[in-house]
Amino acid sequence: MSDIIIPAVGESVTEVTIASWMKKNGEFVDMDEPICEIESDKASMELPSPKAGILTISATEGDTVDIGTIIGSIKPGERPAGSAKKETAPSAPPTSSENSGNSGLASPAAMKILRENNLDPSQVSGTGKGGRITKEDALNAKSGSAATEKPISSIGSLEISTPSGNREVTRNKMSSLRKTIAKRLVAAKQSTAMLTTFNEVDMYAIKSLRAKYKESFKEKHQIGLGFMSFFTKACCIALQEFPKVNGQIEGTEILTHNYCDVGIAVSTPKGLVVPVIRNAEKLSLADIEKSIRGLALKARDGKLKLQEMQGGTFTITNGGVFGSMLSTPIINQPQSAILGMHNIVDRPMAIDGEVKIRPIMYLALSYDHRIIDGKESVSFLKRVKELLEDPTRLLLDV
Repeated sequence: MSDIIIPAVGESVTEVTIASWMKKNGEFVDMDEPICEIESDKASMELPSPKAGILTISATEGDTVDIGTIIGSIKPGERPAGSAKKETAPSAPPTSSENSGNSGLASPAAMKILRENNLDPSQVSGTGKGGRITKEDALNAKSGSAATEKPISSIGSLEISTPSGNREVTRNKMSSLRKTIAKRLVAAKQSTAMLTTFNEVDMYAIKSLRAKYKESFKEKHQIGLGFMSFFTKACCIALQEFPKVNGQIEGTEILTHNYCDVGIAVSTPKGLVVPVIRNAEKLSLADIEKSIRGLALKARDGKLKLQEMQGGTFTITNGGVFGSMLSTPIINQPQSAILGMHNIVDRPMAIDGEVKIRPIMYLALSYDHRIIDGKESVSFLKRVKELLEDPTRLLLDV
């Protein structure tokens, strides 16, 4: 008998949540076959079977357990004959009440709604495959039936109708990752003197540069040339000129870093994660693009390792990909600042005494006023603006 034990998944992680069991109780599993998914406050991971045998489950989905907890066991045994492939039982023949007048059956959920509301399935049009009546079809039929009986109140000549319809409320437990995100964001708001300063960037030069060289860049480096590499490079130069923006408070001391470990906020189906590009100040635009692409794919697939999300000194978040015009991003503690990018919009600008249409992006720098003064924050953002509006500065470091 081999116990299934929750392993240590990181220095600061003391408990995990069992997100889902991928195998059933009593089912045969192979060695190293994924049997359940666990979530920590930083990431999710699959737990493999330590041995081949019969699975016994002793913890349920949604349980939060400590590191080292036994959540099940594997009893040695042979794979049962025929267990490699499960045969699907044939569906029961349709009853006259379920299929009368329709080319398909009503689903169990649909049939339950129809029976509860004394509705004849033969009078309901099915939109499912083969004319099958879906739950939505049944709800629409129910609404149509109720609409004929909706109450009407008269106030003089004014009639007020009370429409009927589906009013469902869904309740889901927060995942460990979502709970931790919530806790950290609230803590950042409550424990820092957070302030946000804004500026705007004319993206004409960068857009022109991309349009001119994007094909040759991709052909040589096998990666597309995006905006994030320019912003990351510009921030690295500005961070080295204004080191407190790249620092943090630890107790009564201010720590600054001579390197730039830049976190890139990535939205995933399970929540926001911030993988880190190490020593970004030493990377080329192509290297930065490849790092961002690799980390984003890992984040999307839930394959990020804990060490890939720890130790950042500064963060960049891009709400513009979702259409955000302006926002005040929240600091990713223990860092002291975060840069928010937004969408690019053509706007009229006064240039050399003439009004011209230019692609403009608003930038937001949220910073901890305890360590960064207003002069430093404004100067940092102005420096980033200069570097982006004249990309030659990025190459010459001037």
